[in-house]
Amino acid sequence: MTRLSFHLDGEAPGSQARATSFKTLHTQVETPLFMPVGTQATVKGLRVEDLEKTGANILLANTYHLLLRPGPEVFEKLGGIHRMMNWSGSVLTDSGGFQIFSLPNARTMTEEGARFKSYVDGRSILLTPEKSITTQKSIGSDIMMVLDQCVPSTSEHKFAKDAMELTHRWAKRSLAARGNSPQSMFGIIQGACFEDLRKQSADFICDLPFDGFAIGGLAVGESKQEREDFTELTTQWMPKDRPRYLMGVGTPIDLLEAVHRGVDMFDCIIPTAYAQQSFAFTTKGQLRLERQVYKFQDEALDPACDCYTCKNYSRAYIHHLFKARENLGAQLLSIHNLRFYDRLTKAMRAKILDGSFLSFYQEQRELLVRRDQEHPSQPPKPKRRTKTPPQELGTFVIHHSKYGFSSIKEKVSGEIMHSVNHPDEEAKALYVDQVDWQEKLQGDFQEPLRVWDVGLGAAHNAMALIQFYEKQNDGNLRPIEIYSFESDLDALRLALRNHHLFTHLRHGAPHHLLKTKSWQRDPIKWFLREGDFLDQINESPVPDIIFYDPFSSATNHELWTLDCFNKVKNALGEKYCEMITYSASTSVRAGLLGAGFFVGKGVATGPKSDTTIAYNGLVETTKANLLDRKWLERWSRSHKPFPLGICSAMKQDFLDTIPKHPQFLSHLNERQQ
Repeated sequence: MTRLSFHLDGEAPGSQARATSFKTLHTQVETPLFMPVGTQATVKGLRVEDLEKTGANILLANTYHLLLRPGPEVFEKLGGIHRMMNWSGSVLTDSGGFQIFSLPNARTMTEEGARFKSYVDGRSILLTPEKSITTQKSIGSDIMMVLDQCVPSTSEHKFAKDAMELTHRWAKRSLAARGNSPQSMFGIIQGACFEDLRKQSADFICDLPFDGFAIGGLAVGESKQEREDFTELTTQWMPKDRPRYLMGVGTPIDLLEAVHRGVDMFDCIIPTAYAQQSFAFTTKGQLRLERQVYKFQDEALDPACDCYTCKNYSRAYIHHLFKARENLGAQLLSIHNLRFYDRLTKAMRAKILDGSFLSFYQEQRELLVRRDQEHPSQPPKPKRRTKTPPQELGTFVIHHSKYGFSSIKEKVSGEIMHSVNHPDEEAKALYVDQVDWQEKLQGDFQEPLRVWDVGLGAAHNAMALIQFYEKQNDGNLRPIEIYSFESDLDALRLALRNHHLFTHLRHGAPHHLLKTKSWQRDPIKWFLREGDFLDQINESPVPDIIFYDPFSSATNHELWTLDCFNKVKNALGEKYCEMITYSASTSVRAGLLGAGFFVGKGVATGPKSDTTIAYNGLVETTKANLLDRKWLERWSRSHKPFPLGICSAMKQDFLDTIPKHPQFLSHLNERQQ
């Protein structure tokens, strides 16, 4: 029995997302829920009346800071935090573990507790689990958090294990210190980025009589993918009949991803901290109001928002406030951002309850990462009065080949786009000349031919296709749509600034594409898909042809894994498609076979004796130079027979599966006949 009267209201089909409700000492709570951070018993720059209008239900305050100032005796004298700050909603108090973690050179950790110096008066203070809970009882919060030892998520295993075990012992002491208090208490699961430790911690903490459980030790150094992976791992070991709280997270897309993985509650300073820097979250993307493009915009931040800011003030006015360094600008954006978070969590709850969360999740994954969509990401800069344009941009630099042409080089990895052959010639030979265009363009087709250009780079491949098509067009060709995927457009920007070095850019299409995200000249349509390819793979029309040309696994590891090839295969469904790539590595070909493609050899290019073409469906061996059993025999002896990203548990199954691929069985049958 918990103190929260918890109820599971609904679960989303095809997702771990769930809607729950529970009752604290002050309010009825519905999740998913975001808690604004009021560290010092106030959310920076906002009145309680402002918070209430944003829809906030629970505020997060911090025990560490409130212990130092004003001190527990003040809360006891004034009747607790609710009366002191005139807040009728609920309050969750963090224990102070994270703040102590943030003072690595000014604190000492022992079994007894954490000793540190007060930043208020320099006193030496020992914060024990018992003192943390006693302070929270004086504050009068609805939900208390146990004292834990937070460590960087990138810590070594032994260090993370020792901290986890100390957290477990402190958790039991915290429970004992609560006594008969009616306040609820959450335990915290630790374990850094180690699956075995997360499992141990979840088993231990969730076996104790807490009213809810938190996932701690994330958003402290790990990658976004690691955070999502360990969130998903941890929620599967947490009980369904208690709230689940992911501490210190995060941006709107972080909330969406975590709800999809089974989390109920969140807190983070991002809505108000970003507001201080002029950032606003909107249904059209993230805006930075300091930018000059908003100087004359007499419209609301977000026409779809019902907050006080959007109802009363324009983008132009808020832009002016930031330029004039007036605090009101940050205040108005804080109100809007907190309302945006509240509307987002309420929308997720509604979609969970009506069974449509999964489609909402797919739609919002793209919308929530947009930035300043109405305008270029940078305001126009005056042209430099130099004889030659800059030769570097971001991580890219112009590479002048000894063979007499220029290409783009990635500085960190040292990889060069089209390092030996002339880029235009290689693009045409590899990605255009290998396709049977007569078969694909002539005839009575109901839909346009669709091409995915994965790895736009400096646009060599897409422009080779466009220029070929323009030469062939007699007014009666099948329409064509090109979808170019790229996460970093600096390579194209750099090439366009130096277009005198790149003949394929002496065309209006790339310039227009970069400016407006699309270009059209009947019967050709070209679309830019900026961002991570795998995040957009199910949002783009299924292709007939794929030009697969991201940087190698050294730079773009994720795009060469078995998981990636599986996702491409699933996105294609039953549609026949040809996928061309420059790579001829054994691991790439094995990954494509493992995903279910038929795989053949492509033309030689540069130093490569052959490249690779994968087919989503069986093709005639006379048409495709499919890998045969000789290749299979060499593969079985290879010291790298596995695709990237395959886990150890899958390796034996993979070794057993590849020889059974229909591609090799058909070859065997042909030889026996």
